[in-house]
Amino acid sequence: MNKHNFHIPVMGIGFTIDSPLKVSHLGIDSVISLVDDILIEKLRKMYCEKFELPYQEISDKFEDFRAKRITSYLNLINDVAHNKFADLINSAHETGKEIKEYLSLLPNASHLKEEFEKLTSGDYSVAEIKKWLKENLSMGSIDVNIMTKVDKDNYTKNDKLPTEFNDAHAALRGYANSELISSVILSAGMNPRLYSYMENFDDFFPDEDGIIKKKIVLKVSDYRSALIQGKFLAKKGIWVSEYRIESGLNCGGHAFATDGYLMGPIMAEFRDNKQAYINEIHDILIPALANKGREVPKQNLSLKITAQGGVGTAEEHQFLLDHYKVDSVGWGTPFLLVPEATTVDKATLEKLVAAKEEDLYLSDISPLGVPFHNLRGNTKDLEKFKNIDKDRPGSSCPKKFVALNKDYSEKGLCTASRQYQHLKIKELDALDLTEKEYTGKFNKITEKSCTCVGLGTSALLAYGLDTKTEGTGVSICPGPNMAYYSKIMTLKEMVDHIYGRGNVITRTDRPHMFIKELGIYLDYLKNRIEESSESMNKKQEKYLLTFTHNLNEGIGYYQQLFGNLKGQFENVKGSILEELTQGLKTLEGFKRDIEALSLSEV
Repeated sequence: MNKHNFHIPVMGIGFTIDSPLKVSHLGIDSVISLVDDILIEKLRKMYCEKFELPYQEISDKFEDFRAKRITSYLNLINDVAHNKFADLINSAHETGKEIKEYLSLLPNASHLKEEFEKLTSGDYSVAEIKKWLKENLSMGSIDVNIMTKVDKDNYTKNDKLPTEFNDAHAALRGYANSELISSVILSAGMNPRLYSYMENFDDFFPDEDGIIKKKIVLKVSDYRSALIQGKFLAKKGIWVSEYRIESGLNCGGHAFATDGYLMGPIMAEFRDNKQAYINEIHDILIPALANKGREVPKQNLSLKITAQGGVGTAEEHQFLLDHYKVDSVGWGTPFLLVPEATTVDKATLEKLVAAKEEDLYLSDISPLGVPFHNLRGNTKDLEKFKNIDKDRPGSSCPKKFVALNKDYSEKGLCTASRQYQHLKIKELDALDLTEKEYTGKFNKITEKSCTCVGLGTSALLAYGLDTKTEGTGVSICPGPNMAYYSKIMTLKEMVDHIYGRGNVITRTDRPHMFIKELGIYLDYLKNRIEESSESMNKKQEKYLLTFTHNLNEGIGYYQQLFGNLKGQFENVKGSILEELTQGLKTLEGFKRDIEALSLSEV
């Protein structure tokens, strides 16, 4: 049973790589990225030394080394986190300091604080307290994240290995073979081969009591894709235990823009269809389990709906819980400023503290070709610019996790790599372009940054580990919300802020999360229209008009929502409604621009 109604989502590659060791014993859920098994192996060695545990290196000469590294690291994290939690329970007969910390972080509505005070106010035995603690306190879940599309083929010399040795497949196997009882969060869209591969592992299937050792969580940004993916998995006997709704653009990391669907209407659709969804998916799941000869649950399995992306105040947090009936709210970006929960090197922390709106922008630096939230002046970008100045653009590509482009090599190249950019620029040189055209295309090629290395380096720097292979450049991907947090915080300060017991935002001009998201979507649409201005085709026109229509519908939904709200957001309701009216006017202008571009093409 979850003790908190917030969770810490995955951030980057290294920023939450060991978060469960920091917060799981306090009942807080967090997520480890499984992209970088090289980083994972370095941290396993460090923690084995720290906790005086035996360590045997799993080198890349081992068969299935990626999966084995991941399994070994997850088992280590699991063991150490459980030991920390056992120590917390056992501290009852001493000062009980850790227990008081655990209880002090709980939501105000938690009855456990009151029960503990009653229990310890009269005559009590240590055995009684320990029994109560064991029955009532629980650890935070040690979850993992796999980006489904980061599923590079792998080779032994020139021989291509079978699909199960692809990166995402090996990561899934590494998790499936671990001792964890938790969830795997699958993000970045559907990968049918990977989804089908889950059938090979018993832990993903329910038993007759509906217990699933390793649950599936899908990160989604619209209901339709959730339904498609849920049905696909149900046909294989696999239940999706949670849908993690993330704002398409008001989030950190990669931003998967919807076709103009805003977060409020999306959450409302999940809330209103939840029971119908459970019934429909069960009708597919039960026969599939029976056909496979697997245990069939005696009753409907539970489904959680959670949400994340741009939440910044206790009032917004509580509103999502109450109005949209979500089970938990993800708080990502602000936790980058909480060293007790995440792992960020000192220099990057200072940059984050100083960041304002203009320093946080949606970029095209990701080799995955997906918009990516970026911090101006990060050291990985500075490293990239130095390479361009030296006339050697691109990264040496030491890790190759996103070497997915097959334009020039069957094995795949990363679009941020020196090799790829050299070949692309050579092609560019052969074209007869004006200086302006050349510069534009050259900048598009060289803009890509080596994020698969940069997003993990911060952890190595924070722990003083060797960065000879990686270099010292750090990529960081906070959401736009970072602009409103301007100090390094303790875990207690951050959790108190979430639950309304304190406030760490000193600025008074932070827009409501829904308004901030709308603003980012309007900027995004404006840029897409400008990109189409030179040559608009029918497909682009349809996309832009659909996007405009969906934003228009979303604004209408918010006008009705905030117009009818009583007793919530009273101090900002007026400005919210004004911003929505302004948003409609902006959209009208965009619609005229699209129609004008369309006419000019006739």
